[in-house]
Amino acid sequence: MTIHPATLYLDRLDAVVFDTDGVVTDTARTHASAWKRTFDEFLRRRGRTTGADQPLFDVRVDYLRFVDGRPRLDGVRAFLDSRGIVLPEDTDPVDTSADTVLSLAARKTRYFLEDVDRHGVAAFPSTVALLRELRRRRVRTAVVPSSRNCARVLAAARVSDLFDIRVDGLDMARLGLPGKPDPALFCEAARRLRVRPDRCAVLEDALAGVEAGRRGGFALVVGVDRLGLLDGALYERGAHVVVRDLADITLTWRNREPLVAQV
Repeated sequence: MTIHPATLYLDRLDAVVFDTDGVVTDTARTHASAWKRTFDEFLRRRGRTTGADQPLFDVRVDYLRFVDGRPRLDGVRAFLDSRGIVLPEDTDPVDTSADTVLSLAARKTRYFLEDVDRHGVAAFPSTVALLRELRRRRVRTAVVPSSRNCARVLAAARVSDLFDIRVDGLDMARLGLPGKPDPALFCEAARRLRVRPDRCAVLEDALAGVEAGRRGGFALVVGVDRLGLLDGALYERGAHVVVRDLADITLTWRNREPLVAQV
């Protein structure tokens, strides 16, 4: 993994767009734990029914490859497809306990919110410092997760007021927008901020989110790899630069170098 400092040249940027989990709040592990509990329970039930055991959900591999950054239903479908499993989309009206794409997604949400209610949510101090400095310098900010629970998470972390707008899973459903890695959510955020994508930076820790930022033509896509687990995958998906923490980001007004770091 090659980690570089990143410079945001504010004379070339009008806005910065943040993902939530793993970038603003320390909830990526909470999501991963909820997914593991959901899929492990499902795989054990299926193994008892079919007699064919499968490896349990791997947080380091399955979460990052199939689930992280995607809308819940897309994450369920992607993981099941990786195991060659096909489930009905919705609940059988006769057997409401049946495993379906929708029921697995609902269980994951329940487990995640139970953990949030029990343990609370922490925002990364370096992210809070960056957000406050951006706002002090009158740079607009947006938060763009795929989750429908973003407002609840931001409120729990007490950082809601650091963003000018929020575009999340609720907006995606209301507007019929595709989820990441499609850039639609990021482009909607840029539209609401009244800035062009090529005047906006994206900060993302998920492979799908990094790909979305690059596909959307955003000026700078910064991958965040706090644990060093992605082994260059963020670069492969389109990150211009990868940082370990948002404290590695420098703000300046004078652009005497190319906007995109050469790595």
